[in-house]
Amino acid sequence: MRIISGKYRRRRFDVPKNIKARPTTDFARENLFNVLNNQIDFEDLKALDLFAGTGAISFELLSRGAAPVISIEKHSTQFDFIRKVARELKDDNILAIKGDVFKYIATCREKFDFIFADPPYDLPNLAEIPSLIFKAGLLKKDGLFILEHSRKNDFSDMPEFDELRTYGSVNFSFFTLKDEEETTEEQPEKTIEAQPKETIKPTETPLEAE
Repeated sequence: MRIISGKYRRRRFDVPKNIKARPTTDFARENLFNVLNNQIDFEDLKALDLFAGTGAISFELLSRGAAPVISIEKHSTQFDFIRKVARELKDDNILAIKGDVFKYIATCREKFDFIFADPPYDLPNLAEIPSLIFKAGLLKKDGLFILEHSRKNDFSDMPEFDELRTYGSVNFSFFTLKDEEETTEEQPEKTIEAQPKETIKPTETPLEAE
């Protein structure tokens, strides 16, 4: 795993071979953050990384000044890896929580400037994630939520949908909270493409923070 930019730029970490995750490709991650650089100020950005996997998105946010960064990951191998990297970086601005994402969404009472979710593409209830996040009120008024998904998902009918960006086989849907007047208007889908450069079900697993 490579951190692309920021204070930890070019730091590399060996990902365990038995990891149960499909990390966002370097190509897609680099292009995504190039876009975000022109949209948001990372300094002191309160961020939430759902289905954090290896923590690649979390550490990229951390490296660019986001704080705090909360990473939710259910599987022990990935969770332990995130904690290991955090210890090596000696950075206290990241909090790894081991637990089920859906239970976290249902019980969380915090609001975030930025939310990223990278669920397994074959997750049966993947399409429900945006609605659950907005229903729970996790995103601040001027915040941004990004969901990574496959081509088969289409969220353009949601009032919070803003745009779709595609990098190879990776798709990112962008969501923002709209003013009440804006939600009554039809939101056209915007698609931007670039040239290529376990199923997890909700459980009652208690959340554990380190």
